[in-house]
Amino acid sequence: MAIFGSLSSVRSQTARNAAFDAAFAYLDEFTRPDSAALARLKAVGVGESKRIDLAGGVYALEQAYMTKPRAQARMESHLKYIDIQVVMEGEELMAVADVARLRVTENQTPAKDMIFYADADVASVLRFGAGEAAVYFPADLHMPGVAIAAPSLVRKIVVKVPVQ
Repeated sequence: MAIFGSLSSVRSQTARNAAFDAAFAYLDEFTRPDSAALARLKAVGVGESKRIDLAGGVYALEQAYMTKPRAQARMESHLKYIDIQVVMEGEELMAVADVARLRVTENQTPAKDMIFYADADVASVLRFGAGEAAVYFPADLHMPGVAIAAPSLVRKIVVKVPVQ
């Protein structure tokens, strides 16, 4: 099941291999307040996403977006990639459920590594603020970007680690 908590606790609970090492080395750049990586993320426009290719098929999406009501969000999963999602600015809710518990509504594989599911009350809801992270494996449905009370700005990094 998913791993969540501070970036350092998530890192300590994740398997050590070249792909995760590349992901966390990249994320380390964002922990320094004066880093070029953090400045680059702050320059991403609202509603935009910037892809950064890393080693071993790992890549990152640097994003800025407004959170939305849960009714407008979608539960998703991936088959080819593990997500490491790190909120760097703002707050959001993320719903999480086991893949076996919800019904597929749209399967975009193999063209895209994305499967969408119907929402349901069986999902747990987690609150994330700056510096908090989650690792979502293929069995973990997740619904990121949900507003806490009203839409608000979130700056986030999603690192895609190939499933091995």
